[in-house]
Amino acid sequence: MSEQKEIRILLVDDHEVVRRGLRTLLTHKGACTIVGEAGSRAEAVREAARLQPDLVIMDVRLPDGTGVDACQAIRAQSPNIKVLMLTSFPDEEFLFSSIQAGAAGYLLKDIKSDDLVAAIQKVAAGQSLIDPAMTQKLLERLRSPHPSRPQDKLATLSPLEFRILELVTEGKTNKEIADKLHLSDKTVKNYVSTILSKLDVDRRAEAAAYLASHRREGTNSSA
Repeated sequence: MSEQKEIRILLVDDHEVVRRGLRTLLTHKGACTIVGEAGSRAEAVREAARLQPDLVIMDVRLPDGTGVDACQAIRAQSPNIKVLMLTSFPDEEFLFSSIQAGAAGYLLKDIKSDDLVAAIQKVAAGQSLIDPAMTQKLLERLRSPHPSRPQDKLATLSPLEFRILELVTEGKTNKEIADKLHLSDKTVKNYVSTILSKLDVDRRAEAAAYLASHRREGTNSSA
């Protein structure tokens, strides 16, 4: 029997102690080689391009963006690199955004060590995995999809951007949105700017009115 191919891994987390713990755990368990580490979105994209690992273990929350953004960028430049999201946040918006960005798995950090190693091996072999705690949310979302949106500018928004727009419409500040979605204030500000650009409006109030008007149209058309 041939030996199992060693999996080359890039660790991405803004906490050094977490990266160190993962390095120790995975090295001890064998069948994995940690080829590099990164603590930010920009560093993750750069190191993935340089090192070409088999797998990136990615945190969702990073100081200069999100792991979802990094995943999308990495997959765009290197489609063969697989990305496994490993996070503390059981947030369905992050889950759906991660899947849309090309992540092969989404696991919570309370996973047992043996289960994590098994998950890494499965993802590296081409399988997709979602944490059992998130599976029910995914099924509920698939069974009760988001109300159909007009095929207009709203359709250009990612799930996370649409969620942020909904919170803007509720009158939430950037800080309140950041706290709710576990993002940095700067990241939310960048997302809001992108949303305004996609909707071709200049102010938050205009974006909120745009969404509200299309919701009214949707209600009227279904009446």
